[in-house]
Amino acid sequence: MHGTIGPIILVRMVNCIRFRLNDQPIELDDVSPMMTLLDWLRDRRQLKGTKEGCAEGDCGACTVVLESADGRREAMNSCIALLGQIDGLAVRTVEGLRRPDGAPHPVQVAMAEADATQCGFCTPGFVMSAFAFAAGGEPAEPAIIHDALAGNLCRCTGYRPIVAAMTKVAGMAVEPPIPGPAREASASFAGVFHAPRLLGELLSLRAAHPDALLLAGATDLGLLASRSRHPPKSVIHLAHVPELTAIADSKERLTIGAAVTYARAMPILVADYPALATYLTRLGSRQIRTLGTIGGNVGTASPIGDMPPVLIALETTLRLVSMRGARELPIEAFFVGYRKTALAGDEVIENLSLPRLWPGEVFFCDKLSKRRDQDISTVAAAYRLRLAGGRIEDVRVGFGGMAATPRRALLVEAALRGQPVSPATFEAAAAAVAREFEPIDDWRGSAAYRRTAAANLLRRLYWRIAEPTRPIEVEAL
Repeated sequence: MHGTIGPIILVRMVNCIRFRLNDQPIELDDVSPMMTLLDWLRDRRQLKGTKEGCAEGDCGACTVVLESADGRREAMNSCIALLGQIDGLAVRTVEGLRRPDGAPHPVQVAMAEADATQCGFCTPGFVMSAFAFAAGGEPAEPAIIHDALAGNLCRCTGYRPIVAAMTKVAGMAVEPPIPGPAREASASFAGVFHAPRLLGELLSLRAAHPDALLLAGATDLGLLASRSRHPPKSVIHLAHVPELTAIADSKERLTIGAAVTYARAMPILVADYPALATYLTRLGSRQIRTLGTIGGNVGTASPIGDMPPVLIALETTLRLVSMRGARELPIEAFFVGYRKTALAGDEVIENLSLPRLWPGEVFFCDKLSKRRDQDISTVAAAYRLRLAGGRIEDVRVGFGGMAATPRRALLVEAALRGQPVSPATFEAAAAAVAREFEPIDDWRGSAAYRRTAAANLLRRLYWRIAEPTRPIEVEAL
């Protein structure tokens, strides 16, 4: 252990959930914070426009929009968001688009005029995604529109008119949101949902409740309340602690708080590591990226998580903190077994620190899955290489889906390090895959498929380096 943690500061606690819904202030002190936002909207508020389709954040029928005081509007899944997470925020549902005179919103008009409503079940979710897209001021480019719609599934399969409506509303002026209620005090609802606002308070809670689940975006844990209907007994919500939501950008490193959402981190990550531009659009939908966090993806320790292979290849260091102090750990040492990590019972991940690419270094990443959007990886891989004079001076390779944990590929690296950039070198690296890994074997892909796919990705890596202008399909499924 090294470093120190500041003194614990006692703060006022509150036990009512406060947020703004469709511009109206809401205070709740008689509802479980473990209830999903969707259930509360439909059952308690009787706002039936927001639908439940899949109960796991895949179909988009439950889409609502999270509104920020700075004018940002982001689509999110209400089916996996816990009500306690919404404390201090502002939410808009499809009912909240109605004009003061009762007229439909221009986005709704565009959907109707394009004949994009069809059976109507999924339409409210599409409308809310279109509203967030219009508010973001993005251009009417097909790739951007399809990314904005990736989290919404149309049961009638009529995407063409929906895309036409999105094209019409692109860049539409949208009135600024009314800020949500400020929340300065920390919250503790019924003793089961703790929402600290200070790092010292978070660590004190973590020490006192080692069995409580750490909740960041709930894109994973939210399934316990939505699909399984067995919400966690006790959670500690991380999203309001400044140290865990900070981003520090220096000449040498990029440091991202563990509770920073993908939506916030994505522009910075893509600017530093351009290969992530396509990869991150396949890491869930926009609705998922609005709440999902990088720290949460690491903390779940899934062998098929999308980000761990990338972070391994980029030589990421984790800062783990507790009341006892702080320590730093290479990310590959964090995963110690299937869904098991080196995180002690009183620790939390404070941030992740990534070194920048230096001149002569290249970085690539791949995700193979059964479908392009909204699917978990079958095999994920990332590679960082330092090249000079036609040789590979240094290399780091990370794989997911190839073992019980995300893994650094040491034998593959050894086959590449110090060798010329040639087909023979990468063929040797491909051959090392069979010696390196005993892949998991499940319905997403057999062990034999995963070994073959991983080897082929390394062969394709050669062409990316040897002929960088050669067109190569980088989104193979």
